[in-house]
Amino acid sequence: MDNAEEFMMTRPPTARRPLLGLTVLVLEDSRFACEAVRLLCLRSGARIRRADSLEHARKHLTVYRPTALIVDVGLPDGSGLDLINDLSSASPRIDVILGTSGDADAQSGVMAAGADGFIAKPIASLAAFQTAILSHLPADRQPPSPRAINDEIVEPDLIAYRDDLSHVASVIDGDDGAETLAYITQFLGGVARSVADDDLNQAVSALAEKHAISTNTSADLVVLGAMVQSRLVTTGAL
Repeated sequence: MDNAEEFMMTRPPTARRPLLGLTVLVLEDSRFACEAVRLLCLRSGARIRRADSLEHARKHLTVYRPTALIVDVGLPDGSGLDLINDLSSASPRIDVILGTSGDADAQSGVMAAGADGFIAKPIASLAAFQTAILSHLPADRQPPSPRAINDEIVEPDLIAYRDDLSHVASVIDGDDGAETLAYITQFLGGVARSVADDDLNQAVSALAEKHAISTNTSADLVVLGAMVQSRLVTTGAL
């Protein structure tokens, strides 16, 4: 940690930067969603660290303890619920543990695993993000004066969206087993909702529904792959 960073991390919170002095570890495999959290932390004064898998998150946590942890439920190497369950009973405990998912139905599992709260994707509202963390911090960690509610909505760069599309395209070209299909629909559904791509989201939902009742989804996966490729071409031209 350099001197400038140390200075920022020891400054008390303010009404405009209510998360000054806090470190947020976001466990998220979507670059687009992670970029949104980075922008929210920047606007709030918090420092951010990132991990894209359970393995990487556990390595981070052997080195330092963040103030707040935001865990995506669906990850490439397992369920974020397992990490939430482990950390919710750890001592010393991370101050704020939040789960997140593009599936609102995941909230019950997140809370049952021991999280302090749940944030539905897309995570874009500055006010909602700050409240989700501040509401679980003790009084001595709160801003010294009333916090002005900022209704700003962050908009991540579409380069991060392209990174997500490239990632899922490589996954689609690989194994089409049941676990891979489940990951594709979870990941791509969250990305589609985050960028308000209704057509892609509907295609993902249709694939998930068919997969639930049939193993014959190869043709549907080909169609989805073509949609992803067409969006890669479009975003590449921006």
